[in-house]
Amino acid sequence: MRSQVRLPDPIAAVFITEQLADRQTAAPDFLREKLAIQNLAEVMSDHPDEVLPRLVKLGMEICGAHSAGISIFEPEVGQFRWHALAGELATFEGATTPRNFSPCGVCLDLAQPILMEHPERAYDWIRDAGITVPEVLLVPLTMKGAEAIGTLWLVAADTGHFNQEHARVMAELSAFTGMALRTVQTAQRLKLAVQQQETLMREMSHRIKNLFSVADSMVRMTARNAATKEELAETLSGRLHALAQANGLIRRSFGSDVAAVASLSDLVERILRPHERQPSVLEGPDLAIGEQAVNHLALIFHELATNASKYGALSHEGGRVTVTWATEAERLRMEWTESGACGVDAPKTTGFGTKLVETTIERIGGEIERDWRREGLRVGISLPLKSLRS
Repeated sequence: MRSQVRLPDPIAAVFITEQLADRQTAAPDFLREKLAIQNLAEVMSDHPDEVLPRLVKLGMEICGAHSAGISIFEPEVGQFRWHALAGELATFEGATTPRNFSPCGVCLDLAQPILMEHPERAYDWIRDAGITVPEVLLVPLTMKGAEAIGTLWLVAADTGHFNQEHARVMAELSAFTGMALRTVQTAQRLKLAVQQQETLMREMSHRIKNLFSVADSMVRMTARNAATKEELAETLSGRLHALAQANGLIRRSFGSDVAAVASLSDLVERILRPHERQPSVLEGPDLAIGEQAVNHLALIFHELATNASKYGALSHEGGRVTVTWATEAERLRMEWTESGACGVDAPKTTGFGTKLVETTIERIGGEIERDWRREGLRVGISLPLKSLRS
């Protein structure tokens, strides 16, 4: 019985599915069908990549087709791609056909086996390829709980070849193959999850070692420059909190990009938040930065924010900080601009925090410029983009 989907007249003229029920059919060969399913199961277990070619081969044997293949739907580009072709059309392996103008598309729309006679009369791309298709039987390739991923199609050398039993058997084999593919996909996802878990454990071990190394260096440098234990405690606590805040932003990204990344805007906002008297202005494109870069930038912005809250714009009620950034010629250019300060003068000596910022920037191939204006400090920082990906 034809579905309620209305077919365009040229396609309806070659659509002959209703003839399947009227053609003479041999008695069902359930033993052969059982053996075919067992064969597919063995292939799925030992060589899952060969399931589709085996389905095509079995289809040709059971139905007496002279050509057969699988059309897998690629939704991102709206087309089918031919796989596992066998018989006279095997030379078209890898060819593509449109989703919305092909016999395979009609098969998916109707979600049932269909039969067409000389479809080249309705589809010019078949005719232009020099292909003659006396009769083609198409069966949806379905996966439980999901939409059909494509079709199995079989081409006969003559019209009047396929019958209802062919359609039934191939629908059964296609349904089993769909379940097999689903099982293979589940196993592949499980294997990937285990690999990702192992990678995450190695990465976490590396990050912990890295944090201890950074913290150890920070303790030693701060101790050498602190005049009192109270100054040591206050300064070291601030820097450790900045490091903790920054690392709290790092997230693991699985897939093609497996680096641990954080957002530059989130990092700056998180570091500035405890020092603000009014919200800071942050302007710049989305930019992902790697773990080591997060640690470097956290220390840089923590020192700038600490100095601004002690001596600069953030020490005044109306003070504000504006941070802007942009990328140009494989470099990141950032500007830290304080406003609302009152008579800021350049310091006569260089403190440890300033040296720490300069050393950190130099270590990753960057440059820094300071402009001590009366209304507040302006800092320009230039960093190579490649240093932010580490």
